[in-house]
Amino acid sequence: MPKKTIKRMMPDHQTIKENKYLKIFGNLLHNANLWHLNRHSVAKAFAVGLFFAFIPVPFQMVLAAGAAILFHANLPLAIALVWLTNPLTMPFIFYACYLVGTWVLAVPEQEFAFQASWQWVIDSLSTIGPAFLVGCGVLAVSFSILGYFGIQALWRYQTIKAWRSRPHR
Repeated sequence: MPKKTIKRMMPDHQTIKENKYLKIFGNLLHNANLWHLNRHSVAKAFAVGLFFAFIPVPFQMVLAAGAAILFHANLPLAIALVWLTNPLTMPFIFYACYLVGTWVLAVPEQEFAFQASWQWVIDSLSTIGPAFLVGCGVLAVSFSILGYFGIQALWRYQTIKAWRSRPHR
């Protein structure tokens, strides 16, 4: 059942409540509905977490936490899913976003060499920036929708399978 697997992998409630960046939400973090695991809260958490994983801004976890509170999604899961884009996967994912953006905007791919400097980021906003940002938006929305409906379907399938495997009384 997905619930058991997700419960095993989720971070501790107290760890999340004590996170210095998430303290801005104050007493909103004490809402018990943010910690429940059910089909709807998990599906919403996947939608929120996957959406913000593809948004190239700092403090993605804080934005995901705010959206999880707003949409009554499972908070720990939404925050954990943002880490899909971590320092190891980020270059590949964001390059894919750029490629999707060039395809959507029908512009040719441009050669560029990444440099870890603020000046490079500022200069790149006018050259590769539009394609990159459009690609991030398209993939964020696409994976968010796929995650939501995929979890809904998987949860329903697992529930039906569990009910059918029960012995007849």
